[in-house]
Amino acid sequence: MNSKRAVLQATLVACAAWMACGVSAQTDTSKSVRLIVPFAAGGPADVVARELAQDLGRVLAQTVVVENMGGAAGVPATNTVSRAPADGNTLLFAASGNVVIQPLLSKKRVDILTQLTPVGMVTTSPHVLVTTAKLPAKNTAELIEYAKANPGSLNIASAGVGGLAHLAAELFMREAGIQGQHLAYKGSSQAMTDLASGQVQAMFSSLPSMKGMVDKGLIRVVGVTAESASPTYKSYPLIKQTLPGFEYTTWYGIYGPAGLPAPAVQRLSQALHKLGADRNFESRLREQGVDLQITSPEALAERTRKETAQWDKVIREAGIHLN
Repeated sequence: MNSKRAVLQATLVACAAWMACGVSAQTDTSKSVRLIVPFAAGGPADVVARELAQDLGRVLAQTVVVENMGGAAGVPATNTVSRAPADGNTLLFAASGNVVIQPLLSKKRVDILTQLTPVGMVTTSPHVLVTTAKLPAKNTAELIEYAKANPGSLNIASAGVGGLAHLAAELFMREAGIQGQHLAYKGSSQAMTDLASGQVQAMFSSLPSMKGMVDKGLIRVVGVTAESASPTYKSYPLIKQTLPGFEYTTWYGIYGPAGLPAPAVQRLSQALHKLGADRNFESRLREQGVDLQITSPEALAERTRKETAQWDKVIREAGIHLN
């Protein structure tokens, strides 16, 4: 009897431990989900995040609250999420630059995947290469020909050192075999003004932010950095048709704190995939100039690693560093 009682007690203890682990891995759905956005309110990332929060909350049966935490290349936002309880109720809505480029440019390089748990990609969108209309080039090939015929005369602007548009400019000049100068502005507004006036010749950026000037004929789209499901991009040629292998997108993905339990990751991933099948949600995002592209946590982790290696090479070869 004593041996049977001992076995029974051991079994009960094991069951209790298993149940405790199961409960600790579950998300407390009575709490609101904090969706931390590393950008100021009103910008493109914020608009997409609020569209997502509305529908994600419906699928999760939880309130999803967007919290804007802009500045410092997203470091405060990333730190807030990485230090939060790993319960699935604090998430980071990150742009590729926040989790791929910023860690490469920090004084102490970090592997972002040791600080955050990938949940899934949400959207992707290409950039466009635009030139001032004062330039004779009508496409990527002609722009490269112009730059080769006028060594050192091509100025490519961006909204700041170390941003995706800056890295794209360095990659473009390297792949095209041309000499040019990168001009870093403090924001995109003045850069676009100088592009329209012809003070700078080219720039990589998102199309929605440039569309007004494109429609007025002040600037010209000469190429797109990747394919898109949006009909807006269909009339423009892909840069890789001229420069094979030149391709990149900007994207948004969701990450949780490191150590986020598998059941919490799975629950969030399943919710995202339900949104991926929602045509109304997809249509609303497309109006914001982005393509809905839901991925698994594993696919987001792999993309994070792949692009980290890609842009690390560009940063090292171009000698880019932040002051």
